[in-house]
Amino acid sequence: MTTENIKCAIIGSGPAGYTAAIYALRADIKPVMFEGSAPGGQITMTEQIDNFPGYPQGTSGFGLMEDMRKQAERFGADIRSKVISKVDLKQRPFVLEDEDGNQYSAQSIIISTGARAKWLGLESESKFRGQGVSTCTTCDGFFYRKKDVAVVGGGDTACAEALYLAGICNKVYMVVRRNQLRATAILARMVQEKPNIEILWQNKPKEVLGDESGVTGLRIESSVNGEQSDISVTGLFVAIGNEPATELFKSQLELDESGYIITKGQTSYTSVEGVFACGDVQDNRYRQAVVAAGSGAKAAIDCERWLLEHPL
Repeated sequence: MTTENIKCAIIGSGPAGYTAAIYALRADIKPVMFEGSAPGGQITMTEQIDNFPGYPQGTSGFGLMEDMRKQAERFGADIRSKVISKVDLKQRPFVLEDEDGNQYSAQSIIISTGARAKWLGLESESKFRGQGVSTCTTCDGFFYRKKDVAVVGGGDTACAEALYLAGICNKVYMVVRRNQLRATAILARMVQEKPNIEILWQNKPKEVLGDESGVTGLRIESSVNGEQSDISVTGLFVAIGNEPATELFKSQLELDESGYIITKGQTSYTSVEGVFACGDVQDNRYRQAVVAAGSGAKAAIDCERWLLEHPL
């Protein structure tokens, strides 16, 4: 089996990966991008994006990723529809292997594998995803101005999203499985003091209700007595956490307690020299396409400079 030599391997696509590719191509470090099983990342499931600069009329997540991909291709991008299944970062050049058993030897790596939102696992949730069901209030909250919505979850993310929605929506229901919030004390207090937030304690979502227009309500079930009831909402925000796609790098890179790749200071440097990370795989705070794109540019610039200082 022959091993292909690569100067810079980009693992993953999405806003971070495509931007990294554009910058790396312009720096002439000839990156090879392995798009993975979901080209463009989870943003492609977002029906409408109105907060990405340069799109005054808005665009879809799929449309945004198509444009980024085409821009990378304009500079001669080598984009491959392959999933990297193994990596060995013990020594440089690093060794990568795809799902077909092809091996690659890489002088440097940019990781942009992203993160996946955790879903409830309801069939009706999948049915209305993008039609009232969302995991991103910053992306989609605007569409529910002066309407009633529900947030599922009781941690920091759920509380922060409920507070954001409370500022623009008529009413926010918080569906909380426990009899208390898991969030930090200050966020929990702010949520409970907000007059238009109603916490539905010890309840869990049972079914997302809707019709051809989208979500119309949420059926919940009491964890105390099993009784079911319906609340009328036009939007449902699932805020039960995210999972970074870092399975490949466990025990090889320094990760935080939630599994996100730790980068050094304001750079994209990881715990292994020559390996860089960008986008949601290392960002558990902002999780926005424009932020991911910016971090992709940083990763490519860091990688270019590092390669100049560490030639093989």
